[in-house]
Order: sequence, then structure tokens, then C-alpha cells
Amino acid sequence: MNRKARTRRLTVFIVTVVAIFALVGIFARDVANRTTLGLDLQGGFEIVYQVSPLEEGGSLPDMSSVAQSVSKRINVLGISEPQIMIEGNDRIRVQLAGVQDQESARRVISSTANLTFRDVNDNLLADASIIEEGGASLAYENGAPVVSLQIADSARFAEITEQVSQMGSGNNIMVVWLDYEEGDSYVEETAVAQAGGEPKYISAAQVTSSISGNCVISGGFTESEARELAQLINSGSLPVQMTEIYSNVVSADYGMDAFSSTSLAGAVGIAAVMLFMLIVYRFAGVIADIMLVLYIFAVFLIYNTMGGVFTLPGIAALVLGVGMTVDANVITFERIKEELYAGRSVQNAVKEGQSTSFTSILDAQLTTLLAALIMYAFGTGTVKGFATMLMVTVFCTIVINVFVSRFLVNQIVKSGFLDQRKSWFGVKLSNIPDISKKQEQFYFGPLKKIDYVGKARFQILISLAVVAAAVVLVVFNSVNGNGALNLGIDFSSGTKITVTSNDPLDMEAVRDDFEALGYEPARIQASGSNVVNVTLNQALEQQELNTIKETLTAKYGVEPNDNVVTPVVGRELVKNAVMLSLLAWVAMLIYITVRFKWDYAISCVVALVHDVAIVLAVFAIFRLEINTELISVILAIIGYSINNSIVVFDRVRETVKEWNKPKITAQDYRRIVNDSLDKTMLRSLFSSLTTVMPVIALLILGSNAIFTFNFAMFVGLIAGTLSSIFIAPTMWYWIRIHRKPKAGKKKKVRKEKLDELTIPGIND
Repeated sequence: MNRKARTRRLTVFIVTVVAIFALVGIFARDVANRTTLGLDLQGGFEIVYQVSPLEEGGSLPDMSSVAQSVSKRINVLGISEPQIMIEGNDRIRVQLAGVQDQESARRVISSTANLTFRDVNDNLLADASIIEEGGASLAYENGAPVVSLQIADSARFAEITEQVSQMGSGNNIMVVWLDYEEGDSYVEETAVAQAGGEPKYISAAQVTSSISGNCVISGGFTESEARELAQLINSGSLPVQMTEIYSNVVSADYGMDAFSSTSLAGAVGIAAVMLFMLIVYRFAGVIADIMLVLYIFAVFLIYNTMGGVFTLPGIAALVLGVGMTVDANVITFERIKEELYAGRSVQNAVKEGQSTSFTSILDAQLTTLLAALIMYAFGTGTVKGFATMLMVTVFCTIVINVFVSRFLVNQIVKSGFLDQRKSWFGVKLSNIPDISKKQEQFYFGPLKKIDYVGKARFQILISLAVVAAAVVLVVFNSVNGNGALNLGIDFSSGTKITVTSNDPLDMEAVRDDFEALGYEPARIQASGSNVVNVTLNQALEQQELNTIKETLTAKYGVEPNDNVVTPVVGRELVKNAVMLSLLAWVAMLIYITVRFKWDYAISCVVALVHDVAIVLAVFAIFRLEINTELISVILAIIGYSINNSIVVFDRVRETVKEWNKPKITAQDYRRIVNDSLDKTMLRSLFSSLTTVMPVIALLILGSNAIFTFNFAMFVGLIAGTLSSIFIAPTMWYWIRIHRKPKAGKKKKVRKEKLDELTIPGIND
């Protein structure tokens, strides 16, 4: 390559790097400002409604129209960027982040708001169609708040008011009802009002003459009550009954504290990964770090463009994705180092390393994508959000850390700038053979000649011991009435209240607070010095929750969070968790069978079952709470573990193809597994390290709100690493040496005619 071409490639490299940093620098602030935080990061609430017909035996309208009605109500509340999701045929999930008056919002969303005008005999005179659309507003009459109504059909309104005015003294009253039900009575409700109670109707006004213009509803309202009623009327009636079956309320202070601590932990974890890549891979590490900066920027940009909402599990998925995306570079760089240690030139080593690593990276990322797709298709709530982020990270990994990274490396490599700088790839020059002196490769990495298959039995025994200990404890706790597992309310149903204080909390004092209110906590756990989680077995009504929260807020100065799950939701979550795991395993089985062979697929699934069993066993031993976030972890670990196993099996498959014996013996298979692990071990360790580092940072510095989530991720990553090294390859080895090869059909040997003897130089 001439000097001009080399200079051009160096220029392209420099310009591309500058453009990347300019892009990030110019638009990073704007992307950050447009980032939507979930309710767990800025406070708010999430409610799942069971939708049923207004009348028993009736049919439900199209759920999209119900969602539109709910959206219209939320709009009149002035709440920005609500999340409204239809789940199944009869459920709606509503997430409102940053809402200030939660109780008012709940009433407005779920109230049927069927406005009717009736006489004292409860006969229907008119419904809300007589009012102009959006014609209700807050007004004042003699200084008192009222609701002003703009009448659309003045003639009809004049007719009914004339009718009421002629009903005689004491009966000439027009009653305004909101959500009148069959059996309701003006007479009975008036008696309630006279006894000092609150009547079900909202207004009862005497009519002495026909009214042809606008009117007002007056009922001794406060300003906020009158405004809320006007908003309800403007939003229109809801053609269904909506019943809360799940709710999660997060205070703003708690959310912002979780956001700041988790963001700090994520930044520390990412910085640790970048430093590690620089130390180990030097120049290649610089490329990896540049790609990591671009990757994080791209993930936020794409997620914002999709309208995604960042939640705590989403941030954890992003940090996990950092480790997994760096893994794509680790696989490539380790392959390049192998080629350099074989004595190849820099350009040939990079070309060969990129070529041989591509299949491993693609298979590993696609299997992770499979798990994410299953989570998204069948999961709900946090599981779906986690899956969305995981899919975005897979896309960015393939585009940025494969294609863009390779483009940059190729530009500077093909310029010839690195031809005499092999050490810039993190290799020792003393370990590279001199091909010109006909030296053969003599260095094969720091880890070699280890009998992994032989040592696997120790790992298997340890895993079996952990699972056995968990089973014993589960049986013991079950017999003693403590519950086989520490199921969170997500699975067992009930109410979880998170009590927070600016000062250290005493768990026994918190228990006394609940007992004084008439509730016996089923479980109390500290989460740091200032946070105590209290679990009640019963799903509390909103009025009960309000009483508890008001009492605790008055005492500790911080509004508690609450999470309510009804039994029907708990049962479905257990069923969905099992279904998600099984579907993920089946999808992996099919994909790996197609891409590899059935014995590779079975070995991978056995390793995945091991990983899930270890995570659940650790949770059972330490009595950690099992909740929906654990499902996200298990599915993420399935994606991560399969990622590691596929990289190992890709090398195993490659070694089998290159094996130069016509028949492979049991001893040969053992050597194949051990040699393949020798070559991939450093990559497996580095990959695990770059993934575990951010998780460790989240464990130490992150929010207590996702401590259990991060701990489960940590345990799962360790289990996944060990299973990809010991369980999956050993299982494959065991299948190979025990399976019976198919008897091949004997081919008939056909006598061939002798060709003319070929003599070079004469008749060739």
C-alpha cells in the first residue's frame, strides 16, 4: 500500500473517532433531558385494573376504546407521558410517574362517571349527552365553588326543568347523580344526609321554573372537589367497571434516591470495565472504550425514540448489557491475540480473528435476543421493560461492537501503522515466533493442559450440595410453618409497605406501629438502616392503606411506598414465571440444534437448568424474597449463560472438524473439550469479569430497592460462568462417549476402469 493510501486510512480513522465524540458531546445533554424516568425513579404509581361489564352478564367493549377513555381521563388530570398497556382481554395496566395527587388520580381514572339528572322518584330525566362536550368547569357562586355546565340541548333542558318545577312543593327537586346504581334512592340518601352522612348523589337543587340556559351544580364542594367533578364530567362516562387487582406506589423522595445511587453505581461499574479493557488490550482496549461510549449513547437514544421508560431493572439491564457488549470485543481481541501468537502479521491476524469470532458473537447475541423476545411477548410490567432494554442492547452490540468497531480497527490496521507494534494488542513480543527463522508456535496462552472434564465432578458435587441444602431447608421451613420459600407478595398476594425515615429505623418499633393500627405483619425486613419492608398477608383496600400511610408519614416524616397484589395476580405470576422459563429453554433447544447439533443443545439446557437451580437454591438458603424481578434475572442469566456456553461450543465444534483421526475415541473427546476450554478460558474469565464488575458496583453503591435483584444477578453470573466451563462441556462429552453411532449403509464398491497411466511431461 502506498503512502497516500495509508495516510487516507489514518485520516478516516481519526475523523471517525472525532465524529463519534462530537456526536456524543453535542447531543448527550439533549438525549439525557428527553429521558423518561419510570415511577420507581421519580415516584408515582402503577395499577393493574380488572375490567368487567357494568351489568352482570353484559359484554365488554373493545379494550382499545377502554384504554382511550382512560387516556382521556389522565389527560384532563394534566399528567404527562402516562403508560397505558392492555394486558390480555380484560386488563389494563396504568403507570403514572411523577403524579402529585395520587388519590385524586385514582378516583378519576377508575370512576365510571356516569352523570344523570333524575327527579325525587329516581326517574331518569337526562344523561350527560345533554351537556356540551368539555362543557363542565370550575366556577364560583356567592363565593362558593360550584361546577358550571354548558347545556348543549337548551330546549330539552327547558322541558325537563319545567317538568320538575310542576311536581309540587317539596318534590320540585332535580337530583344530579354520578354513577347511579339500580336500587339507589333519593329519599334514602336524603335521610343519610340529614343524619350527618354523605349522600351518594352529588347535588339536589330546587327548580321553580323552566331553565333554558346553562346551569350549575352546587353541593357544598371544596375547590378541589368541584374541579375534580368537572374533570370527571368532561372525561365522559367509562363504559366498564374497573377493579384494582395490583398496585405499586413509590414516593418521589424514595424514587430520586434510588435513581441517584443506581446511576452512580452504574457509572462506577462502567468506568471499571473501561479501565480493565485498557490495561488488558491496550490499543484494542481504546477502541473498545470508544465503542462503549457510543454504545451507551446509542442505547439511550434508541430507547428514548421508542418512547421507553427507564426503570431500576432497566438500568440494571443496561449495566448488564455493558458487560455483554464488551464481550463481543473480548471474543474478537482474544482471537486476534491467538493469531499473533501463531506468528501471523498484524493484518492477517486481525482479518482471521474477526472472521473466526463473528459466528460466536452472532450465535451468542441471537440466543440472548431469543430470551428477550420471549420475555417481551409473555412478560408484564418490569419483565417487559427489562426485555425491551435487553433487545436494544443486543441490537447495539451487533451494530456498534461488531461492525463499527471492526471498521475502525481495519482502518488503522490496513494503514500499516501497527505492523511493527504487535504489543499494542496486549501480547508479549517474546511469546511470538519468528516465522522468518521457521520457528513454530510455542506459546498457547497462560492456561493450558488443564483437565477440565476431570475437575468438573468437583463443581457438580458442589452444585448438588447447594441444591440439597436448599431442599432440606425448604422441607424444614415448610414443616415448621414458616413457608417453603420466602415468596414476595408478587406470588403469594398481600400488601408490602416500605417504611422510610431520615433517621435509623428500629424494626420492632415499626412492628409496634402496625400492631397499634390493628395489623399483624407477616414479615419485617430491614433494607439498609433507614428502610424497613413490612409484608401483610391480606391485600388492603385503599382506605386502609391511606390510614396506615398517614400515620407513618406523620411519625417518620417520609411517605411510605405500598405494593398491593391480589390472589388472582399472584397465581398468574407463578404460572407465567414457569411458562417463561420453559419457553426460553425450548427456544434455545431449537436454535442450538439447528445451528449446532442436538447434543450441544441438550448440554446447554442442562447448564441453564443448573444456573436457575443454583439461584433459587441460594434464595431458599438465605430466605431472600422471590418476586417478579427474579424472573427478569433468571431470564437474563439464561441469555448470559447460553452466551458463554455457545462460545465454548463454537470452539469445540471447530476442533472436532479439524480433528485428523477417522474415528474419535473417548480419550480424543476428552482432549477436544480440554483443548477447547484452554483456548476459551481466558475469554470466559474476562467476559465474566467485565459483566460482574458493574453488578458488584450496583451491589455496593446501588439502591436498596434493587439489592435483591443485583444479588440474584451476581449469583446467576457466577453460576453461569461455572456451568459454561464445567457443566455444559462435560455433559456434551458424556453424551458423545455414550451415544451409539448410527450404523451406516455399506456402499457397494464399484470396479472402475483403469485410466491411462499419466506420466508428467509426456501425457499429462
